[in-house]
Amino acid sequence: MGIPVLILGESGSGKSASLRNFNPEDVSIFNVAAKPLPFRKKLPIMSTADYNAIVAGISKSTKKAFVIDDSQYLLCFESFAKAKETGFGKFTDIALHFYNLVQFVIRQTPPDVIVYFLHHTETDGNTGKVKAKTMGKMLDNQLTLEGLFSIVLMCVTDGKKHSFVTQSDGFTTAKSPMEMFPEVIDNDLKSVDQTIREYYEMK
Repeated sequence: MGIPVLILGESGSGKSASLRNFNPEDVSIFNVAAKPLPFRKKLPIMSTADYNAIVAGISKSTKKAFVIDDSQYLLCFESFAKAKETGFGKFTDIALHFYNLVQFVIRQTPPDVIVYFLHHTETDGNTGKVKAKTMGKMLDNQLTLEGLFSIVLMCVTDGKKHSFVTQSDGFTTAKSPMEMFPEVIDNDLKSVDQTIREYYEMK
């Protein structure tokens, strides 16, 4: 049973930059939006927005850490592809495909595999709450994305320093298990990976 981890943040908040301390042998990255990483280090990247390619890439690899960068575009690109379809069924399909990917991580990967979903945020105009970006209320009615994850970290920045917030202040969906992290940590996903493995006593 693998562990999916959701990393939320606005564009420029430090999601992709948090990968900077991984070494090439540590991680494989699925780059959904096919954009370059914001640092010089070369890490292994597959540019794809295809669910089957992502599942196959994880299944065939012996690595223990994977990143799906800009995972919200999996929802977005499928929504665009189905733009001319009518009816509510397409929203169920879009939600189901993302749900199935998370369930694959949980149920069909080894117990020492962690998959990080780097995902944009949006703010609810009524409540002011910051949540994972989807494709609107029709999709939200089908899927509460954060509910699929036990660990949700929120990227924040003051313009100088980038950090992860690990617990909700009532206006975000950040969460993590008790005593896993302090409330605010450096946005270093390699360090996060080590902490999660120590917490769950992974080999």
